[in-house]
Amino acid sequence: MEIKNNQKLVVLILCGFITFVGCTKTSNKDRQSAKVDYKSNWESLSQYNPEPEWFRDAKFGIYFHWGMYSVPAYDSEWYPRNMYIKEHAAYKHHVDTYGSPLEFEYADFAPDFKAEKFNAEEWAKLFKQAGAQYAGPVAEHHDGFSMWDSEYTEWDVVDKGPKRDITGELAKAIRGEGMKFVTTFHHARNNLWKPEGEGWTGHYEYVKKDFPSLLENEENAFLYGYMSREKFLELWSNKLKEVIDKYQPDLMWFDSWLHEIPDSVKTDYLAYYFNKAHEWNEDVVVTYKQEDLPSDVGVKDFEKGRAGEKLEQAFLTDDTISKGSWSYTEGLTIKSTSVVLHSLIDIVSKNGQLLLNISPKADGSIPENQKQVLWEIGDWLDVNGEAIYGTRPWEIYGEGPTKLKKGPFEGFTDAGEYTWEDIRYTQKGSSIYAILLGWPGANQQVELKAFARDSLKQPPSVSNISVLGSDEDIKWNLTDDQLEVQTPSRISNPKAVVFKVTTRNGSI
Repeated sequence: MEIKNNQKLVVLILCGFITFVGCTKTSNKDRQSAKVDYKSNWESLSQYNPEPEWFRDAKFGIYFHWGMYSVPAYDSEWYPRNMYIKEHAAYKHHVDTYGSPLEFEYADFAPDFKAEKFNAEEWAKLFKQAGAQYAGPVAEHHDGFSMWDSEYTEWDVVDKGPKRDITGELAKAIRGEGMKFVTTFHHARNNLWKPEGEGWTGHYEYVKKDFPSLLENEENAFLYGYMSREKFLELWSNKLKEVIDKYQPDLMWFDSWLHEIPDSVKTDYLAYYFNKAHEWNEDVVVTYKQEDLPSDVGVKDFEKGRAGEKLEQAFLTDDTISKGSWSYTEGLTIKSTSVVLHSLIDIVSKNGQLLLNISPKADGSIPENQKQVLWEIGDWLDVNGEAIYGTRPWEIYGEGPTKLKKGPFEGFTDAGEYTWEDIRYTQKGSSIYAILLGWPGANQQVELKAFARDSLKQPPSVSNISVLGSDEDIKWNLTDDQLEVQTPSRISNPKAVVFKVTTRNGSI
């Protein structure tokens, strides 16, 4: 039957509206899908969406400082630098243990980095059990040793040390467990060079200063970054593009010192990565520290810190499971599960995500005390992950007596251990989650003052309250000043308790 003209007009209008809505959703959520060919300039790159939904939903990831610096198991991952500083404890330890750096230099640790107990599948299973949604290695630290099979350097895990492609094995195993794959890069500091008007700088500047004869060996000098600035910048870029092509990382994380890399080199890399991601039909993430990249290109990372308040733009915190070195050292002290878990919850409540570092031994084994913390975090997330994964910050991120202190780098960190009176909030759909960072005891009244009517732009209409992991009916009362809830008689995990507040008026 023939459609009348006015009916045709209605159909065309509807089709146009649907197309408009579809395009609007695309541009708001995943702008990169509408942009195919990114150019090597900030204006073009700013069209990319630096915060894809998978990243904002994932919340928790794991990475690890593991490499040649794990062999001495002393001081920290900065051992390669500190062993050449004559006033440093690492130098004295090195001399006492191995002899002078002229007799046993950092390059000589390579044969002892065997990774004989490394099993990528076992690591990936552990990360999955911990509740991580993304994971991966420190692909290259300041020391210049690449943890992948590289054609640009002989100082890599296939030519030296383990004689196997560690990054390749991890990429396969981690993706096999359904997680996104991460690679982190610290090699902007590896170049041993002399900026105009300045002295020698770089991770190995004390090699140049006090042990210059070591640089006469060209192979070892390459590890120490002793090359022209032009050659190094080309190498910096080539290594990144090689990892992109070989392993297709979902997230590429960068340490400080990107400000020393010229914009032309950074934008060339970013355009390459974003265009490759479009070919893969994947949304990827780049992170940065300080002001090293524009905020419309990457996600800002706070090292051992986090936002003091809720941020509009998503952020990342990288922190370590230990209280000392990021890499394994003998006697390394590990944080309690509660400290790590409460940090994760606080970060998520403020629109952040956590990338937690662990410290494997040189042989490729992960110490049991670190595994225990990861298992316990996973146990909590198995029951309470609904309040973490896929959530967004609520109007008020939290309340309670415990204050933060200024972090060692940027942002803020814990000033003391949290208590049940410290409460953090997240939301998803029609639910608000009130997370108590501790357990007040059975059948106790808790006052959620964030629900005070005059403190909210859109006070919720509460229809039900439950506790995740409990089938008990929860008594509650909403007043103009607070939401009063009663704890159940039993809970599955006292480290943190989640009240699920179901509302009638949807997302806040």
